[in-house]
Formats: sequence, C-alpha cells, structure tokens
Amino acid sequence: MTEKTIREQRIRKITNLYYSNPEIQRNIFEFCKNRESIPRYFEGFGKRPDAFEYSGDVFELVKKGATSFHCSEEIWKNPMKIETGMNEKQSNELREGWDLLIDIDSKYLDYSKIMTILIIKILKFHGIKNIGIKFSGSKGFHIIVPWRAFPKEVNGILTKDKFPDWPRIITRYITEKIKEKLIEKISELTRPNKYIKDFQAPKEVIPDLVLVSPRHLFRTPYSLHEKTALASVVLDLEDIENFDMKNANPMTVKIRNFIPDVEEGEAKELLISALDWHQHNEPKREEKNKEDFKQIKISNLSEKNFPPCIKKISEGLSDGRQRSLFVLISLFRSLGIDRDEVEKRIYDWNEKNKPPLKLGIIKAQIKTAYRGKPLMPPNCKEYYLGIGVCQPDNFCKLIKNPVNYIIRKTFISSKKNSKFKKNKKHNKF
Repeated sequence: MTEKTIREQRIRKITNLYYSNPEIQRNIFEFCKNRESIPRYFEGFGKRPDAFEYSGDVFELVKKGATSFHCSEEIWKNPMKIETGMNEKQSNELREGWDLLIDIDSKYLDYSKIMTILIIKILKFHGIKNIGIKFSGSKGFHIIVPWRAFPKEVNGILTKDKFPDWPRIITRYITEKIKEKLIEKISELTRPNKYIKDFQAPKEVIPDLVLVSPRHLFRTPYSLHEKTALASVVLDLEDIENFDMKNANPMTVKIRNFIPDVEEGEAKELLISALDWHQHNEPKREEKNKEDFKQIKISNLSEKNFPPCIKKISEGLSDGRQRSLFVLISLFRSLGIDRDEVEKRIYDWNEKNKPPLKLGIIKAQIKTAYRGKPLMPPNCKEYYLGIGVCQPDNFCKLIKNPVNYIIRKTFISSKKNSKFKKNKKHNKF
C-alpha cells in the first residue's frame, strides 16, 4: 500500500463524522460568506467559481467525497460572477475588499512558531491589536488581519482595488523587518545538527511567507488537512509557543472565530509604512524586471518536453477548461509561437474537451490576451492543483513555472541529441 493510499484512507475514516458536526459546518460557512469557496477531493479541487448557499452545503459536499475546503482572501459582491481571465477593471468592480492573509510555510513546525510570534510583534508594533491566528493543518500557521482594519483609500487610491499588489508589499515589508531576528532565533533554537550548522540557520530551512496572487485560495478554519488528517484550528497568541500537533486533533477541537473584532482603520499605519518602504526600496527593480521581459523563441519545440500538467490539459478536460485556456494562451505566447499557430493549437485542444468551451469564450480570451504584452502562465502547484492537473514528475521540483520546465527540458534534449549524432558520426570510422 502506497503512502498516498494510507493518507487517503486515514482522512476518509474521519471526514463524515468530523464534518457532520453542525458547529464545524456553521463556522466554515460563516467564514466563507462572500468568498470564492472550493472543496478539495483529496487531490483535486472542485470547479471554480463556487460558493456556499447554506451551512448544510459543507456536509453535502463531504458526502460526495470532499476532504477539505479552501477560500479566497478576496471578498466579492457575488463570487459566482467571477470569470477566469477577468481584466483588472472587471475584478475591481466585483471585489469588495481583501483580508491580509499571511501564510507561513516551513519544513519544521518550531521554526514556523518563531516566525509567527515575530510577525505578530511587528503587527502589534504598528498598532494592530486584533489578529486572527490558526494552524495550517501541517507545519505552518495562518495570520489574518481583516479587511475592516484597513483604510478604504490611501492618497485617493481605493485600497480594495490594490489586490494583490498591496498585500504583497506588506508581506515583503514584514519579511524584511523580521529577517535578521528570525535567523538569530532559529539559529539559537538548537545545537548544530543536520539542519543547523555552526549555529547558523541556512537559507533553505528559514520559513517562507507565501506571496498572494489573484484568486489565491487558503484552507478555511477547521478544514481538515489531507496529509496529516489534522484540523486547521483557530488559536490564541499565547497558544503558539507551546502548540503541539495533538492540539489539532479533529475529535477534540474547540470552535472559535478566526476573524477577530477589529477597529476600523487599525491597520492604516502598517499599510502606510509598507508603502513608504516599498517606494524607497523596490520600484526601480520592479520596473527593470518589467522592461526585461522577453519572449522566448524555441525553434525545436516538442510536446514531449512539456510538463505533466500541460500534457494533462492537452488531453482535454471536463472541469477547469477556462482556467486551462488562460494557461495555454499564456504558455504559447511566452514561448514565442505565432498567433495563427496559437489559435490553431487552442481550437484543436478545445475539440478534446468534454464539453468543448463555447467559441465566443475562446475568441474573447484570445482577443483580450493579445491587447497586452505576453504574460507568463501561473507558477506551479496551487493553480494547477485547483484544475486537478498537478501530477509532478522528478523534474518538476527543479522549476517554478511551466515555461522554465520546457526551456530546461528542451536544452537537455538538444544536448543529448547533439551528443548522439556526434557519437554516431564517430562510430562510422
């Protein structure tokens, strides 16, 4: 029996009993109001967009095989009106606001604890008194500063329209502020071992803050985690330091609200400080990166060098077709394929979908894409998990984007072919 099968059996043994609790259902439902809310069926996600109408929807989805629930940081007027490939104006018109969700990711729970405590100190230093904290379900924590805590506008710019830019700036600002203390605290945590050598924590074990992206999803409070079968429990600050995995036992959880009562505008100082820091530290680098983007032209492009997710999409889909359309257009444009060839590939692919997308949707998305410069397809993992096509091979761990995968695979294949031809020529003599 594989490890994956064991994990699936472990979580499925408790899902019905756990999610049958009306308090769990109500808590998940209340938190997800006005958010895009998606079930996960152990590996693959449900279709998007989706949202709950009643608290009982949670258990109905569990009966159909759902193992966890994920929702957006963005708060929408009507999540069901979200469309893949919406432009900035359309998104802004539909978005009511966004929570600052700080997602702490680490290989080791103790390191995540240190980072969580340091971040909370920074938030409190900037006048934020009311902060939500929860266990991620594995080896990290989620910190939330609710939308109501932010000013509605800054210098005439509507805060709600600056997603994901302003949450990203705040996240980078916080990372910079705690960096030295984080390394110092982790280095002090234990004597030298295979993780920490010479009392200095190396970069690869330092916890990370996951940067937000449009329609970014995170695990809802009290949702189960597929790898650990633990609950994403809400915590108080004083719980963090002595938190243990057993405190997230689904059968003994105590229900609390993840969203704290906040004072309007209490996060204003944090936002202003982060924007000021950004103005003095990052604009030039960002502009340079924007100018430096260049299309890549691969003369010997072969589908055998595509990553598993793109191969899976290319076979045709029944769910996630619009999101996959966005991926394919971005991918083909980034690889320097001519527009006529892009359109031919897209229409050929659409014939394999069950059912095919309406031609009007495809034409509109291609037209919108070609109004601007080429965009790289979304980075790996989460977006492709959401479509249900993330099936990584050994090469995937070396890259962050499908375009990088194709470039590196093509380069390696070209070297092998050149070596083979050289050896073949040599063997003739």
